[in-house]
Amino acid sequence: MARLNLWRWTVLGLAGLYFLVPLAASVVFTVDVPGQGVTFDAYTRIFSTAGFGSSLLLSLELAVATIVVVLLLMVPAMVALRLGAPRLRPVVEVVCSLPLVVPPIAFVAGIGTVLKWGPEHLSRTPLFQTFVAIQNPDFPVVLVLAYVVMALPFVYRALDAGLRSVDVATLVEAARSCGAGWPQALVRAVLPNLRGALLNASFLTLALVLGEFTVAQLLGFQPFAVWIVNVSGSQAQLSVAVSVLSLLVTWLLLLVLAGFGGRTRPTSRG
Repeated sequence: MARLNLWRWTVLGLAGLYFLVPLAASVVFTVDVPGQGVTFDAYTRIFSTAGFGSSLLLSLELAVATIVVVLLLMVPAMVALRLGAPRLRPVVEVVCSLPLVVPPIAFVAGIGTVLKWGPEHLSRTPLFQTFVAIQNPDFPVVLVLAYVVMALPFVYRALDAGLRSVDVATLVEAARSCGAGWPQALVRAVLPNLRGALLNASFLTLALVLGEFTVAQLLGFQPFAVWIVNVSGSQAQLSVAVSVLSLLVTWLLLLVLAGFGGRTRPTSRG
């Protein structure tokens, strides 16, 4: 047992070094300026740098929209799959896992081909305005659609794990016997028992959208991740400082999510 504990702590220590050493090196790079000593100018300049607020706000808006769309798509589908068609589960699992197989560069190349093909062949149809609207730089809907597809594997796994721990059929049957309709049974009986799974799926989607670079860059948009890379060409310290700050904020959100998802309502005893 002592040897097992020693091996466990050794592995945890090596894993901690693997993550903390690059982070510490990044922090030192941002605060240690040759000839000036330790300074936090890189962090104080973040909020006044052009494009920071707009790119971060765009990424947050895209994240919220992606979370809403992917949950509205997957939650009813997963519940219906578990209630009425359990044999289709392997098929849905394979379909939702396909974004992990297709490289992002190939994925965005296909999107770009469709976006170029549409205006050329549909310029005299009402669909032309649709192609223009979904590429609005202020809020590119095409990125939301792409991120929904990319988030499917993570959302599917999170929701599947949550549904495995809940007797969905019993909950729905009890709600229906009390006079609730199908939407009401889903919202008031099933979703409260999937709070942890929904939070996990939302956080994974948020992390994906905030860190995604390839699709947004190749389609010509500038959310937060693209802005960081563009700034790094002229202000290396600033870009690393933004990366460190965003990583710390992500960890903080993860801790908040873990604490919020782990809370359980006290049961009253009569």
